[in-house]
Amino acid sequence: MGRTLATLLLVLTVFGPISMDLYLPALPALTAELGAATSLAQLTVTACLFGLAGGQLIAGPLSDRLGRRGPLLVGVAAYVAVSALCAASPTVEVLIAARLVQGLAGGVGIVIAQASGRDVYNGARLIRFYGRLTVVGGFAAIVGPMLGGALTAVMDWRGLFLVLATIGAAILASVALGFRETLPHEARTAGGFGRVGRDLRVLLSDRGFVGAVLVQGFVNSAIFAYLAGATFVLQGIYGLSPQQYAMAFGLNSAGFMVFGYLSGRFSERWRAGGMLAIGLAMCGAGATGLLVAGLAHVPLAVVMASLLLVVSGAAVTSPPSTAIALADYPHMAGTASSVLGGARFAFGGVAAPLVGVAGAFSILPLGLVSVTVIVLAAAAGLVFLARPARGTAGTAHRTSRTAVVRPTPPAAPELAAELTLEGTPTCVE
Repeated sequence: MGRTLATLLLVLTVFGPISMDLYLPALPALTAELGAATSLAQLTVTACLFGLAGGQLIAGPLSDRLGRRGPLLVGVAAYVAVSALCAASPTVEVLIAARLVQGLAGGVGIVIAQASGRDVYNGARLIRFYGRLTVVGGFAAIVGPMLGGALTAVMDWRGLFLVLATIGAAILASVALGFRETLPHEARTAGGFGRVGRDLRVLLSDRGFVGAVLVQGFVNSAIFAYLAGATFVLQGIYGLSPQQYAMAFGLNSAGFMVFGYLSGRFSERWRAGGMLAIGLAMCGAGATGLLVAGLAHVPLAVVMASLLLVVSGAAVTSPPSTAIALADYPHMAGTASSVLGGARFAFGGVAAPLVGVAGAFSILPLGLVSVTVIVLAAAAGLVFLARPARGTAGTAHRTSRTAVVRPTPPAAPELAAELTLEGTPTCVE
């Protein structure tokens, strides 16, 4: 893969965090200006999450059939236009609808970045690439709220959406000039909705794929609950300014970057199951701290440490679970990526509004949601991933099932063998 294309794929991952994080420091001000209840204002976050999920579910299968470049250009162009519409929204209801469409458009870039990586990488390089995606997402999550916090000093929340439109326009120009097609015509799928349905049945019959999807979905529920609730907790309860909140958010995102990078590196040599267990343990410790903070007042440092553990643990789980989910499916990487990415944001969209049910001055809902989803993630890992279902023999069986659709390149079984939960991966690079 050329350096320019690799850089573009990494840049495309910013659509999720930048769409979510840039305007979070202004969310309380947005709530006041539009005269909306806290829970209703948080639906602007939820709508974007559901949009990001739906956009991936639509664009992934389409990109398997039409190629990656065409759907990507359409999605990024739509993102620019709808971001401008968000800035002009007269009511919170209109903003919620616009945010849904903005998420749909942004989801295109996310799923195509992930699928294109599977098009051109295999073996240990694929896990490393997904680790880099995690790092770039964390970096965008640092820059987003810090930039948003700084910009709130000179513009209102409407101006922040215009900034998003400008960022989208810059990415659109870069894609138009530098993104080459990664899925050749002979590797594309044929057929319509029936083919998509058959591919989905193959994916959902795979224990390893289902387990990876559930683990990522539940873990990301904790992340998005944090995104929706932390601004009210840190500013409303602990009195942080928008700029101070941005710095606190940046600290957590730095942890996300560091641990995402380390996970990508260590997953090349360690068992994927071990990395997932470490990440879930970190998330569980952080979620427990948030629950304690909801039951009894604790210092700000305790809350910050708990949030850091949650987001860093989530970063540890991401590269190995992503590679586990996509290892066996290079011939339908777009569809597999869309299910995985859609679950991340859909699960998060369900969890995010729950943290506002007690208003803006309680941490307890955030703690309860975080503990619940991490327990569910751990249970999914035990049920679907703890058994020896991803070894070489299992891979051969699944490959034989899908070979009638499209032969699997040799790299896929090699990668699946590297990712087995019962053996130690062998670095092929």
